[in-house]
Amino acid sequence: MINTPPSFAPTKGAAIPVHVLETDALADWLESADARVSAWVAASEFTAALGQVLLVPNEHGAIDFVLAGWGNDRARARGRFHMAVVARKLPKGIYEIVSGLDEKEHAESALAWLLSAYAFDRYTSKKGAVALLRPHKSVDQETILAQAAGDFLTRDLINTPTNDMGPDALEDAFLDLAKSFNAKTTVIKGDDLIAQNFPMIHAVGRASDQAPRLLDMIWGDAKHPKITLVGKGVCFDTGGLNIKPGASMGLMKKDMGGSATVMGLAHMIMAMKLPVRLRVLVPAVENSISAGAFRPQDILTSRKGMTVEINNTDAEGRLVLADALALADEEKPELLVCTATLTGAARVALGPDVPPYFTDDEKLAKQIFKSAERVADPLWRLPFWDPYEPMIEPDVADLDNAPAGGFGGAITAALFLRRFVEHADSFVHLDVYGWTPSAKPARSKGGACQSARAMFDVIAKRYG
Repeated sequence: MINTPPSFAPTKGAAIPVHVLETDALADWLESADARVSAWVAASEFTAALGQVLLVPNEHGAIDFVLAGWGNDRARARGRFHMAVVARKLPKGIYEIVSGLDEKEHAESALAWLLSAYAFDRYTSKKGAVALLRPHKSVDQETILAQAAGDFLTRDLINTPTNDMGPDALEDAFLDLAKSFNAKTTVIKGDDLIAQNFPMIHAVGRASDQAPRLLDMIWGDAKHPKITLVGKGVCFDTGGLNIKPGASMGLMKKDMGGSATVMGLAHMIMAMKLPVRLRVLVPAVENSISAGAFRPQDILTSRKGMTVEINNTDAEGRLVLADALALADEEKPELLVCTATLTGAARVALGPDVPPYFTDDEKLAKQIFKSAERVADPLWRLPFWDPYEPMIEPDVADLDNAPAGGFGGAITAALFLRRFVEHADSFVHLDVYGWTPSAKPARSKGGACQSARAMFDVIAKRYG
């Protein structure tokens, strides 16, 4: 499933020491260093600026140790995962951080090191050399490896182009994940969606030559708290008959980013054997164009029985999610998590790096915010703003899939989804972007795993 899984260096054998130095600590450190090292540092103009790396040779020309710049508090406050920058600058080898970090920084730096090694190289013959870290003894390697593996899985799925990641291939990846952890699966496909009352999933995906389907995975002890993850699996979104302009269609392979994210989160949960009964639901479709495509002004009847007027076929994600959420809600889960690359409005409001989340559960809202900050997986709460409810209520049907005007688009989409959840104890919807426009520490350009580590932390602390 994962093209190149993350790994740490073996616990035994030689490793190159890495000394992490803040700018203000460099002078004192040099006082205790021998003259050869001090001269090398001076000649190399090493200042311990954040992310700066200096390879210090021994008398034979091999790397004796590494100095890694840690800057100052102000520089580090602008982001997290600074060790990823260091790791990317090092040549192939095995390294061990021996000074300069506390236990919390060791844990975050170990994850940063792993995430920095991600490369989507499925289609290229170039395979980059990787510097391996031997983590500090205080680091929980099992948890960090599980988180990195889930992150890699999400990124691989998003980065894979639709010709190799349509509904058929997404189903294969879903079944592979389930098999890896002995989870049970059910797939409802094509006209069986109509027979089993998932009409909106069928309507959105029926124009594609790959049949629409609902992927369903169940794992864990039935006596444990029920946690259900629902992820939008629109493998490509042309916009349908309300076709997108070319510039807006270019990244639409990532419109299954919600499904990729919940699969990455599921990997983390199952790998760590959290004591929950996990269910994962993915409506997998392509929003294509053909004579059989659903149309503007169609009125669809959902699994829940509510009717939906189609005012824009490019607002299809909420339709497939609605049927999946209705199914998830029927068994009254303790926690229902919906993740989707749903609206451009969320990006306008918060940019590509900070997905909004919506919940009516105040305790859960605070837990998510704290976890997002703790694990450096940023999220920001937006409201289920009840006064906007009339905006999704047309005259001719129960709901409108695309209110006119565009105001509050992320909120109205979230309100639409909330209509299909009545019985879950707690519900949260996350509107992720699923993409990194330009490379950042621990995040290469391309598919991004947003919200999975934060939600893993929430679930582990709630139920672990």
